[in-house]
Amino acid sequence: MSEGRVIIAGGGIGGLATALALSAKGRRIIVLERAAVLGEVGAGIQLGPNAFHALDKLKVGDIARTEAVYIDQLRLMNAVSGEEIVHIDLNDGFRQRFGNPYAVVHRGDLHKAMLTACQDDPKIELKTGYQVERYEQDDSKIVVVLASGERVEGDLLIGADGLRSAVRRQMVNDGPPRIEGHTTYRSVIPVDQMPEDLRWNAATLWAGERCHLVHYPLQGWKVFNLAITTHNDANELIAGKPVSHDEVMQGFKGIHPRIRSLIEHGKDWKAWVICDREPVQQWRDGRAVLLGDAAHPMLQYFAQGACMALEDAVCLADALERERADWRKALDSYVASRSLRTARVQLQSRELAKRVYHPAGAHAALRDQLLKSLGNEGFYQSIDWLYRKGAAEAASIR
Repeated sequence: MSEGRVIIAGGGIGGLATALALSAKGRRIIVLERAAVLGEVGAGIQLGPNAFHALDKLKVGDIARTEAVYIDQLRLMNAVSGEEIVHIDLNDGFRQRFGNPYAVVHRGDLHKAMLTACQDDPKIELKTGYQVERYEQDDSKIVVVLASGERVEGDLLIGADGLRSAVRRQMVNDGPPRIEGHTTYRSVIPVDQMPEDLRWNAATLWAGERCHLVHYPLQGWKVFNLAITTHNDANELIAGKPVSHDEVMQGFKGIHPRIRSLIEHGKDWKAWVICDREPVQQWRDGRAVLLGDAAHPMLQYFAQGACMALEDAVCLADALERERADWRKALDSYVASRSLRTARVQLQSRELAKRVYHPAGAHAALRDQLLKSLGNEGFYQSIDWLYRKGAAEAASIR
């Protein structure tokens, strides 16, 4: 391969991470983003140690750390009784075991840090208002055809264009996303409006019957992120739709008054209907390959969507560097390394919704008993495959 430029469809966290990873290996990049402005919609995301492993390799770990809030605990609460089920310590013992912290960050702040790094890199060209429609390829190149009719030529195409990826549509043709039937409502609460008895330095999950609530501090403790989800059998795909307070409250009638009162503090609610897709191993078509949500969209219950995209970016760049003389072998190595690890996260995210986040009655009581018996060490062991430094690399299948 002549090592001309690599085309990346999508300028979200996964696309920018891939641009940085490939540029660090000496590649020229063009990022094609369909939106008019490069930015991220949403509020908080959780970054496990595996995300920081990847961010460090991308040389933006220090920047991400300045934007993050380092929480002390993962705290699981019973939303019906109002009582704590269990909390997991995330301080010294956790960091020593996994080699990096657990933190929360505003999605826009993380994206901005990566965007700035891309803008400062002369090997990365960023284009907005460029909507990818399809691709064509032959033995020597791949050509991206835009909605405008314009054509962009490169050596490789990385489809990092999200849940409704045009690259995946052409490559896999697996139809619309799978709608889970859950709706998430998001708001941000100024810290002085957060109930004082709930201002915990924790990623807190309140698990209820067919619903759950998550909150944690963001942006240097200026605000609290509030994301609440109800299993309301939603069947229409919506994203970022403004909704009324009354609509939000409909799915949370059976929870403890203490937690219902927390919802009252939310304003400017927006709704997302939660979707994923079935795991597939068909991520490559010639010179085109998938990454991030285009490859493995997942439910939010493992808090790993952005983390997996960051791992993808590092793995892809490493594979192309290792196999510089054979891009086919490099792309196949990347897919083999990533497809089963991400499939595990996709499928276990679905199971967490059923077994931890939304059960009722005896199922909820059993959940509480099992999680109370787990403790810090039991939790650390259960998650070692995901968080341990080197775990992503160990997942390689060659």
